[in-house]
Amino acid sequence: MTEIENLCERVLSGEKITREQALELYHQPLEPLCAAADRIRRAFCQDAFDLCTIINGKSGKCSENCKFCAQSAHNHTGAAVYPLLSAEEITAEAKKNDAQGVLRYSIVTSGKRLSDDEVEAMCEAVRQIRAETGISVCVSFGLLDQKQYERLRDAGVTRVHNNLETSRRNFPNICTTHTYDDKIAAIRAAQAAGLTVCSGGIMGLGETVEDRIDMALTLRELDIHSVPINVLNPISGTPLEHCTPLTEDEVRRIVAVYRFLLPDASIRLAGGRGLLPDKGRACFLSGANAAISGDMLTTAGITVETDRRMLQELGYEVKRCHG
Repeated sequence: MTEIENLCERVLSGEKITREQALELYHQPLEPLCAAADRIRRAFCQDAFDLCTIINGKSGKCSENCKFCAQSAHNHTGAAVYPLLSAEEITAEAKKNDAQGVLRYSIVTSGKRLSDDEVEAMCEAVRQIRAETGISVCVSFGLLDQKQYERLRDAGVTRVHNNLETSRRNFPNICTTHTYDDKIAAIRAAQAAGLTVCSGGIMGLGETVEDRIDMALTLRELDIHSVPINVLNPISGTPLEHCTPLTEDEVRRIVAVYRFLLPDASIRLAGGRGLLPDKGRACFLSGANAAISGDMLTTAGITVETDRRMLQELGYEVKRCHG
């Protein structure tokens, strides 16, 4: 039995693989690794595929200095700047997504956190969406506290998004205006409010293989079951504009190892998927079973119609996973 087969059987039997095993796994031959990851995905998640979309609900002039971000006030990218969208604007877009068969709609805002008044305005938008559509609502409003999350929960939010972005070791190389512990505190506050959490990161920030695996292990410790994997799209005007984008094979390898570490998660291809030559098709056969469709925050994405057609060809059924 090969090392890949051995670790695959262990995961299928319910065992959690260790950091050392994951590091060894990372360097195994790609095709057998991806095939085993797909086997784990089918065993734990069957052919369910979780499809969501996002709306940029407030854009630009963010106080935080994240090196990858087009919306940071510290970077000079020409990204759009506008205040919070109205409840009517956000609801209208939710209706369009609902009509296309999208399962979950995420409202994302720039800035370290929304104010209490802004949270209340978004609660009104969520109440309107829930009254007029059947779509689930996720929010990404920064570093909120438990009481704010409880208000959002009561309005109809079911999930909070808050990316770790990278490992604890690497995080200070990417952002210094808030900390890794700030991120984790917000995630735990959302969970304490009874909300599920979507959290992952960006690959291609200059991180090591160890950083990639350490982030997955932190997500496992936090009991995260929706894990976005973004691929850095180097944006002109950011400190990372000269980074070389990851290859498709490297992204497949990351996805496959994440499936071994997080066997029952929705592993979600997110930002940067459009950089992949096949728009993620090979990754959806390597352990990934979820995606953000449509446009990203500041870059163009892939249409819902195109994604649904590809997923049907791959034998997936678009259906809600993990609440």
